[in-house]
Amino acid sequence: MGLGLERIDGTRWRVPRVGKMRVDGLIFADDRLMENIRGDACVQQVANVACLPGIVGHAVAMPDIHWGYGFPIGGVAAFDPAAGGVVSPGGVGYDINCGVRLHTLDADQADLLGVQDAVADALAEAVPAGVGVGRADERVPDLDVVMREGVRALVDAGLVPAADTEHVEDGGRLHGADPAAVGKRARERGAGQLGSLGSGNHFVEVGTVEEILDPAAAAALGLRVGGVTLLVHSGSRGLGHQVCEETVRNMVRVAGRARIDLPDKQLACAPLGSDEAEHYLAAMAAAANFAFANRALIARRALRAVAHGLGRKPRNLDAPLVYDVCHNIAKWEEHMVGGVSRRLCVHRKGATRAFPPGHPALPAAYRNLGQPVIIPGDMGRCSYVLVGQAGSMVEAFGSACHGAGRLLSRSKARQVATPHGVEQALADHGITLRAASRGGVVEEMPEAYKNVTDVVAVVEKAGLARRVARLVPRVVVKG
Repeated sequence: MGLGLERIDGTRWRVPRVGKMRVDGLIFADDRLMENIRGDACVQQVANVACLPGIVGHAVAMPDIHWGYGFPIGGVAAFDPAAGGVVSPGGVGYDINCGVRLHTLDADQADLLGVQDAVADALAEAVPAGVGVGRADERVPDLDVVMREGVRALVDAGLVPAADTEHVEDGGRLHGADPAAVGKRARERGAGQLGSLGSGNHFVEVGTVEEILDPAAAAALGLRVGGVTLLVHSGSRGLGHQVCEETVRNMVRVAGRARIDLPDKQLACAPLGSDEAEHYLAAMAAAANFAFANRALIARRALRAVAHGLGRKPRNLDAPLVYDVCHNIAKWEEHMVGGVSRRLCVHRKGATRAFPPGHPALPAAYRNLGQPVIIPGDMGRCSYVLVGQAGSMVEAFGSACHGAGRLLSRSKARQVATPHGVEQALADHGITLRAASRGGVVEEMPEAYKNVTDVVAVVEKAGLARRVARLVPRVVVKG
Protein backbone atom coordinates (compact mmCIF):
# COMPACT_ATOMS: atom_id res chain seq x y z
CA MET A 1 0.00 0.00 0.00
CA GLY A 2 1.18 3.54 -0.71
CA LEU A 3 1.89 5.36 2.55
CA GLY A 4 2.15 9.04 3.32
CA LEU A 5 2.95 10.87 6.53
CA GLU A 6 0.93 13.94 7.50
CA ARG A 7 2.12 16.34 10.16
CA ILE A 8 -0.49 17.04 12.83
CA ASP A 9 1.66 19.26 15.04
CA GLY A 10 5.19 19.45 16.45
CA THR A 11 5.03 16.02 18.09
CA ARG A 12 2.40 14.05 16.11
CA TRP A 13 2.30 12.54 12.63
CA ARG A 14 -0.59 10.71 10.99
CA VAL A 15 -0.23 7.63 8.83
CA PRO A 16 -3.46 8.10 6.84
CA ARG A 17 -5.80 5.18 6.45
CA VAL A 18 -5.42 3.54 3.04
CA GLY A 19 -6.11 0.12 1.58
CA LYS A 20 -7.06 -2.43 4.26
CA MET A 21 -6.16 -0.18 7.20
CA ARG A 22 -9.09 0.05 9.63
CA VAL A 23 -7.75 3.10 11.51
CA ASP A 24 -5.09 5.75 11.02
CA GLY A 25 -1.60 5.34 12.39
CA LEU A 26 -0.30 7.90 14.89
CA ILE A 27 3.43 8.43 15.41
CA PHE A 28 4.81 10.67 18.16
CA ALA A 29 8.01 12.36 16.94
CA ASP A 30 9.59 15.72 16.26
CA ASP A 31 11.35 16.73 13.05
CA ARG A 32 14.74 15.43 14.18
CA LEU A 33 13.48 11.98 15.14
CA MET A 34 11.25 11.79 12.07
CA GLU A 35 14.31 12.08 9.80
CA ASN A 36 15.27 8.53 10.83
CA ILE A 37 11.75 7.15 11.22
CA ARG A 38 10.46 8.29 7.84
CA GLY A 39 12.51 5.89 5.74
CA ASP A 40 12.34 2.94 8.13
CA ALA A 41 10.21 -0.17 7.63
CA CYS A 42 8.62 0.53 11.02
CA VAL A 43 6.20 3.01 9.38
CA GLN A 44 4.86 0.22 7.19
CA GLN A 45 4.54 -1.90 10.32
CA VAL A 46 2.34 0.79 11.91
CA ALA A 47 0.08 0.60 8.85
CA ASN A 48 0.07 -3.20 8.98
CA VAL A 49 -1.07 -3.21 12.61
CA ALA A 50 -3.87 -0.83 11.63
CA CYS A 51 -5.22 -3.59 9.38
CA LEU A 52 -5.91 -6.05 12.20
CA PRO A 53 -9.54 -6.83 13.13
CA GLY A 54 -11.10 -4.97 16.02
CA ILE A 55 -8.41 -2.33 16.40
CA VAL A 56 -9.73 0.91 17.90
CA GLY A 57 -8.42 4.47 18.10
CA HIS A 58 -5.10 4.50 16.28
CA ALA A 59 -2.19 2.18 15.67
CA VAL A 60 0.18 4.15 17.89
CA ALA A 61 3.97 4.47 17.75
CA MET A 62 6.22 6.16 20.31
CA PRO A 63 9.24 8.32 19.41
CA ASP A 64 11.61 5.42 20.13
CA ILE A 65 9.95 3.39 17.35
CA HIS A 66 12.06 1.04 15.24
CA TRP A 67 11.53 -2.10 13.21
CA GLY A 68 10.45 -5.20 15.14
CA TYR A 69 8.85 -8.61 14.67
CA GLY A 70 5.42 -7.90 13.17
CA PHE A 71 4.60 -4.93 15.35
CA PRO A 72 7.14 -2.12 15.49
CA ILE A 73 9.09 -1.80 18.72
CA GLY A 74 7.59 1.27 20.37
CA GLY A 75 4.11 0.24 19.23
CA VAL A 76 0.78 0.39 21.08
CA ALA A 77 -2.52 -1.01 19.83
CA ALA A 78 -5.84 -1.80 21.51
CA PHE A 79 -8.41 -4.34 20.37
CA ASP A 80 -12.10 -4.57 21.24
CA PRO A 81 -13.48 -8.12 21.51
CA ALA A 82 -16.96 -6.76 20.79
CA ALA A 83 -15.68 -5.63 17.38
CA GLY A 84 -13.89 -8.87 16.50
CA GLY A 85 -10.61 -7.87 18.13
CA VAL A 86 -7.58 -10.13 18.29
CA VAL A 87 -4.52 -10.86 20.36
CA SER A 88 -1.21 -11.06 18.51
CA PRO A 89 1.99 -12.44 20.07
CA GLY A 90 3.93 -10.15 17.73
CA GLY A 91 2.33 -7.24 19.59
CA VAL A 92 4.03 -8.40 22.78
CA GLY A 93 7.26 -9.79 21.39
CA TYR A 94 9.55 -12.66 22.19
CA ASP A 95 10.80 -11.22 25.49
CA ILE A 96 7.47 -11.22 27.33
CA ASN A 97 7.46 -8.60 30.10
CA CYS A 98 10.89 -7.29 29.35
CA GLY A 99 10.92 -4.29 31.67
CA VAL A 100 12.87 -2.16 34.11
CA ARG A 101 13.14 -1.87 37.88
CA LEU A 102 14.55 1.14 39.74
CA HIS A 103 15.85 1.29 43.32
CA THR A 104 17.24 4.28 45.21
CA LEU A 105 20.17 3.64 47.56
CA ASP A 106 21.18 5.44 50.73
CA ALA A 107 24.55 6.25 49.19
CA ASP A 108 26.04 9.26 47.42
CA GLN A 109 28.11 9.74 44.30
CA ALA A 110 31.15 10.33 46.50
CA ASP A 111 30.75 6.82 47.93
CA LEU A 112 31.43 5.38 44.45
CA LEU A 113 34.71 7.25 43.98
CA GLY A 114 37.60 4.82 43.96
CA VAL A 115 35.40 1.73 44.25
CA GLN A 116 33.66 1.56 40.85
CA ASP A 117 35.84 -1.37 39.80
CA ALA A 118 35.05 -3.21 43.02
CA VAL A 119 31.33 -2.58 42.56
CA ALA A 120 31.49 -3.69 38.91
CA ASP A 121 33.39 -6.88 39.76
CA ALA A 122 30.97 -7.74 42.56
CA LEU A 123 27.97 -7.16 40.29
CA ALA A 124 29.41 -9.25 37.45
CA GLU A 125 30.03 -12.09 39.90
CA ALA A 126 26.61 -11.88 41.57
CA VAL A 127 24.33 -11.54 38.54
CA PRO A 128 24.53 -14.28 35.89
CA ALA A 129 24.60 -12.78 32.39
CA GLY A 130 24.81 -14.10 28.85
CA VAL A 131 22.94 -16.35 26.44
CA GLY A 132 21.41 -19.33 28.27
CA VAL A 133 23.23 -18.50 31.50
CA GLY A 134 21.54 -18.85 34.88
CA ARG A 135 22.17 -19.84 38.47
CA ALA A 136 19.65 -21.81 40.51
CA ASP A 137 18.76 -20.81 44.07
CA GLU A 138 17.34 -23.57 46.24
CA ARG A 139 15.25 -21.01 48.12
CA VAL A 140 13.28 -20.17 44.95
CA PRO A 141 9.87 -21.85 44.95
CA ASP A 142 8.72 -24.34 42.35
CA LEU A 143 8.58 -22.88 38.83
CA ASP A 144 4.80 -23.26 38.71
CA VAL A 145 4.46 -21.16 41.85
CA VAL A 146 6.63 -18.42 40.33
CA MET A 147 4.62 -18.42 37.09
CA ARG A 148 1.36 -18.23 39.01
CA GLU A 149 2.32 -15.79 41.79
CA GLY A 150 5.11 -13.64 40.34
CA VAL A 151 6.92 -11.47 42.90
CA ARG A 152 4.64 -12.74 45.67
CA ALA A 153 6.32 -16.16 45.36
CA LEU A 154 9.66 -14.60 46.29
CA VAL A 155 8.08 -12.63 49.13
CA ASP A 156 6.65 -15.83 50.57
CA ALA A 157 10.09 -17.44 50.27
CA GLY A 158 11.69 -14.56 52.17
CA LEU A 159 13.78 -13.46 49.20
CA VAL A 160 12.31 -9.99 48.67
CA PRO A 161 10.46 -7.63 51.05
CA ALA A 162 6.67 -7.63 50.98
CA ALA A 163 6.66 -3.84 50.48
CA ASP A 164 8.09 -4.35 46.99
CA THR A 165 4.78 -5.63 45.64
CA GLU A 166 3.21 -2.20 46.19
CA HIS A 167 5.61 -0.61 43.73
CA VAL A 168 5.46 -3.14 40.91
CA GLU A 169 3.04 -2.81 38.00
CA ASP A 170 -0.02 -4.96 38.78
CA GLY A 171 1.55 -5.86 42.11
CA GLY A 172 4.08 -8.05 40.31
CA ARG A 173 1.45 -10.62 39.38
CA LEU A 174 -0.75 -10.78 36.29
CA HIS A 175 -4.04 -12.51 36.93
CA GLY A 176 -5.13 -15.28 34.60
CA ALA A 177 -1.72 -16.93 34.51
CA ASP A 178 -1.90 -20.69 34.00
CA PRO A 179 1.39 -22.57 34.32
CA ALA A 180 -0.25 -25.54 32.60
CA ALA A 181 -0.39 -23.43 29.41
CA VAL A 182 3.43 -23.24 29.36
CA GLY A 183 4.96 -26.12 27.44
CA LYS A 184 7.76 -28.50 28.34
CA ARG A 185 10.42 -26.82 26.21
CA ALA A 186 9.65 -23.38 27.68
CA ARG A 187 9.96 -24.81 31.18
CA GLU A 188 13.28 -26.42 30.28
CA ARG A 189 14.62 -23.14 28.95
CA GLY A 190 13.45 -21.18 31.99
CA ALA A 191 14.66 -23.68 34.59
CA GLY A 192 17.54 -22.20 36.55
CA GLN A 193 17.36 -18.83 34.77
CA LEU A 194 15.45 -16.93 37.46
CA GLY A 195 17.66 -14.10 38.68
CA SER A 196 19.71 -13.79 35.47
CA LEU A 197 20.08 -10.99 32.91
CA GLY A 198 20.28 -12.79 29.61
CA SER A 199 21.92 -11.03 26.67
CA GLY A 200 21.29 -8.27 24.12
CA ASN A 201 20.28 -4.95 25.61
CA HIS A 202 19.70 -6.27 29.13
CA PHE A 203 21.77 -4.73 31.91
CA VAL A 204 22.27 -3.86 35.55
CA GLU A 205 23.36 -0.29 36.09
CA VAL A 206 24.51 1.64 39.14
CA GLY A 207 24.01 5.33 38.43
CA THR A 208 23.60 8.68 40.09
CA VAL A 209 20.92 11.34 39.91
CA GLU A 210 22.41 14.12 37.81
CA GLU A 211 19.45 16.49 37.54
CA ILE A 212 16.07 17.03 39.17
CA LEU A 213 13.44 18.48 36.83
CA ASP A 214 10.39 18.26 39.12
CA PRO A 215 11.45 18.67 42.77
CA ALA A 216 8.09 17.73 44.31
CA ALA A 217 7.71 14.57 42.25
CA ALA A 218 11.36 13.64 42.80
CA ALA A 219 10.93 13.94 46.56
CA ALA A 220 7.88 11.68 46.41
CA LEU A 221 9.92 9.08 44.51
CA GLY A 222 12.95 9.36 46.82
CA LEU A 223 15.22 10.87 44.15
CA ARG A 224 17.83 13.52 45.01
CA VAL A 225 20.79 15.03 43.18
CA GLY A 226 23.90 12.94 43.75
CA GLY A 227 21.93 9.98 45.07
CA VAL A 228 22.88 6.50 43.88
CA THR A 229 20.40 4.35 41.96
CA LEU A 230 20.17 0.75 40.75
CA LEU A 231 18.47 0.05 37.42
CA VAL A 232 17.68 -3.49 36.24
CA HIS A 233 16.57 -4.30 32.69
CA SER A 234 15.58 -7.88 31.89
CA GLY A 235 12.59 -10.06 31.06
CA SER A 236 11.30 -13.62 30.91
CA ARG A 237 14.45 -15.18 29.45
CA GLY A 238 14.18 -18.43 27.47
CA LEU A 239 10.81 -19.27 28.98
CA GLY A 240 9.05 -16.26 27.48
CA HIS A 241 10.88 -16.59 24.17
CA GLN A 242 9.69 -20.17 23.79
CA VAL A 243 6.09 -19.26 24.67
CA CYS A 244 6.09 -16.70 21.85
CA GLU A 245 7.85 -18.97 19.37
CA GLU A 246 5.40 -21.81 19.83
CA THR A 247 2.35 -19.55 19.79
CA VAL A 248 3.29 -17.69 16.61
CA ARG A 249 3.58 -20.95 14.69
CA ASN A 250 0.14 -22.03 15.83
CA MET A 251 -1.55 -18.67 15.30
CA VAL A 252 -0.60 -18.49 11.64
CA ARG A 253 -2.94 -21.47 11.18
CA VAL A 254 -5.55 -19.99 13.53
CA ALA A 255 -5.66 -16.71 11.57
CA GLY A 256 -6.16 -18.68 8.38
CA ARG A 257 -9.08 -20.62 9.82
CA ALA A 258 -10.62 -17.37 11.09
CA ARG A 259 -10.18 -15.87 7.59
CA ILE A 260 -8.11 -12.99 8.93
CA ASP A 261 -6.25 -11.35 6.06
CA LEU A 262 -2.77 -10.74 7.47
CA PRO A 263 -0.62 -8.09 5.76
CA ASP A 264 2.38 -9.81 7.39
CA LYS A 265 2.50 -13.36 8.75
CA GLN A 266 4.43 -12.02 11.74
CA LEU A 267 1.13 -10.45 12.81
CA ALA A 268 -0.35 -13.92 13.35
CA CYS A 269 -3.25 -13.60 15.78
CA ALA A 270 -6.36 -15.21 17.21
CA PRO A 271 -9.81 -13.75 17.89
CA LEU A 272 -10.21 -12.67 21.50
CA GLY A 273 -12.32 -15.18 23.36
CA SER A 274 -11.17 -18.10 21.22
CA ASP A 275 -9.49 -21.09 22.85
CA GLU A 276 -6.20 -20.18 21.16
CA ALA A 277 -6.32 -16.59 22.40
CA GLU A 278 -7.15 -17.68 25.95
CA HIS A 279 -4.32 -20.20 25.89
CA TYR A 280 -1.80 -17.58 24.76
CA LEU A 281 -2.94 -14.99 27.30
CA ALA A 282 -2.66 -17.57 30.10
CA ALA A 283 0.85 -18.59 29.00
CA MET A 284 1.88 -14.98 28.42
CA ALA A 285 0.74 -14.02 31.94
CA ALA A 286 2.70 -16.94 33.38
CA ALA A 287 5.83 -15.78 31.53
CA ALA A 288 5.19 -12.20 32.65
CA ASN A 289 5.02 -13.33 36.27
CA PHE A 290 8.31 -15.17 35.79
CA ALA A 291 9.80 -11.90 34.48
CA PHE A 292 8.55 -9.87 37.45
CA ALA A 293 10.17 -12.39 39.79
CA ASN A 294 13.32 -12.46 37.65
CA ARG A 295 13.90 -8.71 37.97
CA ALA A 296 13.18 -8.82 41.70
CA LEU A 297 15.74 -11.56 42.28
CA ILE A 298 18.32 -9.87 40.05
CA ALA A 299 17.87 -6.71 42.12
CA ARG A 300 18.34 -8.58 45.41
CA ARG A 301 21.55 -10.18 44.12
CA ALA A 302 22.74 -6.86 42.71
CA LEU A 303 22.06 -4.89 45.89
CA ARG A 304 24.09 -7.34 47.95
CA ALA A 305 26.92 -6.97 45.45
CA VAL A 306 26.78 -3.17 45.52
CA ALA A 307 26.89 -3.22 49.32
CA HIS A 308 29.95 -5.45 49.16
CA GLY A 309 31.63 -3.14 46.64
CA LEU A 310 30.91 -0.14 48.85
CA GLY A 311 32.38 -1.92 51.85
CA ARG A 312 29.03 -2.24 53.65
CA LYS A 313 27.02 -5.14 54.97
CA PRO A 314 23.89 -5.73 52.86
CA ARG A 315 21.59 -5.18 55.82
CA ASN A 316 23.10 -1.72 56.24
CA LEU A 317 22.25 -0.60 52.69
CA ASP A 318 18.73 0.79 52.46
CA ALA A 319 17.43 0.48 48.88
CA PRO A 320 13.68 1.11 48.50
CA LEU A 321 12.02 0.19 45.23
CA VAL A 322 10.79 3.18 43.21
CA TYR A 323 8.88 1.14 40.62
CA ASP A 324 9.04 -1.86 38.28
CA VAL A 325 7.34 -1.59 34.87
CA CYS A 326 6.56 -3.82 31.87
CA HIS A 327 7.62 -2.96 28.34
CA ASN A 328 6.26 -5.96 26.41
CA ILE A 329 2.78 -7.06 27.43
CA ALA A 330 -0.89 -7.44 26.47
CA LYS A 331 -3.47 -6.57 29.13
CA TRP A 332 -7.16 -6.09 29.63
CA GLU A 333 -7.82 -2.45 30.50
CA GLU A 334 -10.72 0.01 30.48
CA HIS A 335 -10.34 2.95 28.09
CA MET A 336 -12.59 5.61 26.62
CA VAL A 337 -13.12 5.27 22.87
CA GLY A 338 -15.55 7.59 21.14
CA GLY A 339 -16.86 8.74 24.50
CA VAL A 340 -17.66 5.20 25.62
CA SER A 341 -15.71 3.14 28.16
CA ARG A 342 -14.59 -0.14 26.59
CA ARG A 343 -12.77 -3.21 27.88
CA LEU A 344 -9.84 -3.58 25.53
CA CYS A 345 -6.86 -5.85 25.08
CA VAL A 346 -4.01 -3.32 25.00
CA HIS A 347 -0.76 -4.46 23.38
CA ARG A 348 2.40 -2.61 24.38
CA LYS A 349 5.56 -3.67 22.62
CA GLY A 350 8.47 -1.52 23.63
CA ALA A 351 6.12 0.87 25.41
CA THR A 352 5.50 1.72 29.06
CA ARG A 353 2.19 2.06 30.84
CA ALA A 354 1.93 5.73 31.87
CA PHE A 355 -1.32 6.12 33.80
CA PRO A 356 -2.03 9.68 35.00
CA PRO A 357 -2.71 10.98 38.53
CA GLY A 358 -5.88 9.58 40.03
CA HIS A 359 -5.92 6.32 38.12
CA PRO A 360 -7.25 3.52 40.36
CA ALA A 361 -4.57 1.05 39.20
CA LEU A 362 -1.82 3.12 40.83
CA PRO A 363 -0.49 2.37 44.33
CA ALA A 364 -1.68 4.72 47.07
CA ALA A 365 1.75 6.35 47.40
CA TYR A 366 1.66 7.46 43.74
CA ARG A 367 -2.07 7.93 43.20
CA ASN A 368 -1.83 11.73 43.21
CA LEU A 369 1.46 11.78 41.34
CA GLY A 370 0.93 9.53 38.33
CA GLN A 371 2.66 6.28 37.46
CA PRO A 372 6.46 6.34 37.52
CA VAL A 373 7.72 5.82 33.96
CA ILE A 374 11.33 4.60 33.88
CA ILE A 375 13.07 5.24 30.57
CA PRO A 376 16.55 3.76 30.18
CA GLY A 377 18.73 5.39 27.56
CA ASP A 378 22.07 3.88 26.59
CA MET A 379 25.10 2.90 28.63
CA GLY A 380 27.04 6.07 27.78
CA ARG A 381 24.57 8.91 28.18
CA CYS A 382 21.61 8.96 30.55
CA SER A 383 18.20 7.64 31.58
CA TYR A 384 15.06 9.39 32.80
CA VAL A 385 12.33 8.99 35.37
CA LEU A 386 8.97 10.45 34.36
CA VAL A 387 5.41 10.29 35.68
CA GLY A 388 2.35 9.62 33.57
CA GLN A 389 0.07 12.47 32.49
CA ALA A 390 -3.55 12.77 31.37
CA GLY A 391 -2.63 13.02 27.68
CA SER A 392 -1.52 9.41 27.68
CA MET A 393 -5.13 8.30 28.14
CA VAL A 394 -6.46 10.52 25.37
CA GLU A 395 -4.38 9.22 22.47
CA ALA A 396 -2.10 6.40 23.59
CA PHE A 397 -4.16 4.08 25.80
CA GLY A 398 -2.24 5.19 28.88
CA SER A 399 1.21 4.66 27.36
CA ALA A 400 4.57 6.36 26.83
CA CYS A 401 7.94 5.40 25.30
CA HIS A 402 10.14 2.68 26.81
CA GLY A 403 13.69 3.73 25.96
CA ALA A 404 15.88 5.48 23.42
CA GLY A 405 15.16 3.13 20.49
CA ARG A 406 17.76 1.67 18.17
CA LEU A 407 19.31 3.85 15.49
CA LEU A 408 21.76 1.30 14.06
CA SER A 409 21.17 -2.39 13.55
CA ARG A 410 23.44 -4.74 15.45
CA SER A 411 25.26 -5.68 12.25
CA LYS A 412 25.79 -2.03 11.33
CA ALA A 413 27.13 -1.26 14.79
CA ARG A 414 29.72 -4.05 14.40
CA GLN A 415 30.87 -2.44 11.15
CA VAL A 416 31.58 0.97 12.65
CA ALA A 417 33.17 0.25 16.05
CA THR A 418 35.39 -2.12 18.02
CA PRO A 419 34.95 -3.44 21.56
CA HIS A 420 38.13 -1.69 22.71
CA GLY A 421 37.01 1.61 21.22
CA VAL A 422 33.63 1.48 22.94
CA GLU A 423 35.16 0.44 26.27
CA GLN A 424 37.71 3.24 26.09
CA ALA A 425 35.06 5.85 25.25
CA LEU A 426 32.98 4.77 28.24
CA ALA A 427 36.02 4.83 30.53
CA ASP A 428 36.82 8.35 29.33
CA HIS A 429 33.37 9.35 30.58
CA GLY A 430 33.94 7.75 33.97
CA ILE A 431 31.78 4.69 33.25
CA THR A 432 32.98 1.26 34.39
CA LEU A 433 31.78 -1.61 32.19
CA ARG A 434 31.61 -5.36 32.60
CA ALA A 435 30.08 -7.46 29.81
CA ALA A 436 29.37 -11.13 29.18
CA SER A 437 30.22 -10.64 25.48
CA ARG A 438 32.68 -8.21 23.91
CA GLY A 439 30.69 -8.45 20.69
CA GLY A 440 27.65 -7.32 22.62
CA VAL A 441 29.57 -4.25 23.78
CA VAL A 442 29.76 -3.02 20.18
CA GLU A 443 26.13 -3.88 19.41
CA GLU A 444 25.05 -1.87 22.45
CA MET A 445 27.35 1.11 22.02
CA PRO A 446 25.70 4.48 22.77
CA GLU A 447 25.81 5.56 19.12
CA ALA A 448 23.62 2.58 18.17
CA TYR A 449 20.72 4.34 19.92
CA LYS A 450 18.77 7.53 19.54
CA ASN A 451 19.45 10.19 22.14
CA VAL A 452 16.96 9.42 24.90
CA THR A 453 16.80 13.12 25.79
CA ASP A 454 15.24 13.81 22.39
CA VAL A 455 12.79 10.95 22.86
CA VAL A 456 11.53 11.98 26.29
CA ALA A 457 11.28 15.61 25.19
CA VAL A 458 8.67 14.54 22.63
CA VAL A 459 6.82 12.44 25.19
CA GLU A 460 6.68 15.39 27.57
CA LYS A 461 5.68 17.95 24.95
CA ALA A 462 2.91 15.62 23.73
CA GLY A 463 1.50 15.42 27.26
CA LEU A 464 2.04 11.67 27.72
CA ALA A 465 4.39 11.91 30.70
CA ARG A 466 6.36 14.55 32.62
CA ARG A 467 10.11 14.45 33.30
CA VAL A 468 11.14 14.15 36.94
CA ALA A 469 14.84 13.30 37.02
CA ARG A 470 17.84 12.47 34.83
CA LEU A 471 20.15 9.62 35.82
CA VAL A 472 23.67 8.99 34.52
CA PRO A 473 25.47 5.61 34.45
CA ARG A 474 28.53 4.96 36.61
CA VAL A 475 28.81 1.15 36.60
CA VAL A 476 27.23 -1.02 33.88
CA VAL A 477 27.02 -4.81 33.67
CA LYS A 478 25.77 -5.99 30.25
CA GLY A 479 24.35 -9.32 29.25
